[in-house]
Amino acid sequence: MSPLLKTLLGAVVGAAIGYAMYRFVGCKTGTCPITANPWTAMAVWGIFGAVFASGR
Repeated sequence: MSPLLKTLLGAVVGAAIGYAMYRFVGCKTGTCPITANPWTAMAVWGIFGAVFASGR
């Protein structure tokens, strides 16, 4: 598998985990900086997934 494809796959999996965190864990008060907004959660976890998958 190419390194770019591996990194993109990691980003997609990370974004899915981020959405799951938003959906199932969430933030009851609305003040949590990451899990209060689905786009923020998906972006942060997508970056984590990409970095983890790239092995850097």
